[in-house]
Amino acid sequence: MGSAKVKRVILIVLDSVGVGHAPDADVYGDKGSNTIGNIVKNVNGFKLPNMCSLGLHKLVDIESNEEVIGSYGKAIEVSSGKDTTSGHWEIAGLYIDKPFPTFPNGFPKQIIDQFEEAIGSRTLGNFAASGTQIINQLGDGHVSSGCPIVYTSADSVFQIAAHEEVIPIDRLYDICEKAREILTGPYAVGRVIARPFKGNTGKYERTLNRKDFSLIPNGETVLSIAKNAGLEVRAVGKISDIYSEQGITSTYPAKTNAKGIDQTIELIKEDFSGLIMTNLVDFDTMYGHRRDVEGYAEALRYFDKRLPEIISVLNDDDILIITADHGNDPTFKGTDHTREMIPILIYGNKIKKGADIGVRNTFADIGTSICSLLDLPSTQYGNSFSDQIINMAYA
Repeated sequence: MGSAKVKRVILIVLDSVGVGHAPDADVYGDKGSNTIGNIVKNVNGFKLPNMCSLGLHKLVDIESNEEVIGSYGKAIEVSSGKDTTSGHWEIAGLYIDKPFPTFPNGFPKQIIDQFEEAIGSRTLGNFAASGTQIINQLGDGHVSSGCPIVYTSADSVFQIAAHEEVIPIDRLYDICEKAREILTGPYAVGRVIARPFKGNTGKYERTLNRKDFSLIPNGETVLSIAKNAGLEVRAVGKISDIYSEQGITSTYPAKTNAKGIDQTIELIKEDFSGLIMTNLVDFDTMYGHRRDVEGYAEALRYFDKRLPEIISVLNDDDILIITADHGNDPTFKGTDHTREMIPILIYGNKIKKGADIGVRNTFADIGTSICSLLDLPSTQYGNSFSDQIINMAYA
């Protein structure tokens, strides 16, 4: 290893902001999905000028006359699945060869029995459902009985919904911890998710106190490599939950895109060496799953509007990478994620303008490139694109 090319990398994951169906999308029933591309087709005059200045319009068909001041490309997922865990883990350098188990018909009786015994309560539900729908379907029964609602989706998740005035947040989190302990082996879902809600009959709605309880990553990630090398790894949003706190030196919860962006900007202003990794979740939870095209478009416009703020606080030896973890096309059938390629938009004082890094064969190229930029040992998987993006004057 030589000297580090940069002092810090700021990696922002726009949750579910895909840029076109993956080559194997038909296996997942997702051929034709394109989260950004289909929003462009359905929202008149939709533009993202600041993201296009980093090369977004080279990846999807969106109108732009912007000069490209960054490098750009996109990546295909190797791992099985199309969820948060597989996407983020692969970005960080891990593959998931065998998909996490899913339970479209609900969880086996022995699992529910074991869970109910552990928490000392019956449960309601135990079927696949939209989270916003199930709380209105079963909310009254939950409020009157005090029994938590268990449900799942097309993803590998065990979700537990509870009214905050019926089961307090701390108790709900404790219940989720118990579920996480039980769900092992063939039942080891990628995430147990606390889904608190509030309101009254017919008007129940989720609160922002969601919390994910993930499996522990099954190998080294760019985060753990950086931490072990003595660098700071600062996690914004649900990043710490996704990696089960592994490889992270400090955590900054942010329950909305606005707060996540604010927190990221504040961290960039601080003086340290290492990695900031941010997840902006609203695209997925608020708009993608709900198939809210206009809402998704507005969330993208909001991020695009604030992107210059992020860029303005970067130091000369910082690099910004903007990517995603999967797709969730709000124009597509159903309510689930879509198997898509992800964008890679790169900016920094040391970054070439207009360099096309092409279509990467794995999300893991991002993690191993960050290792190269920070002069760290490589992750197990992926090929670095750092030499393609660094201006030779700084090489």
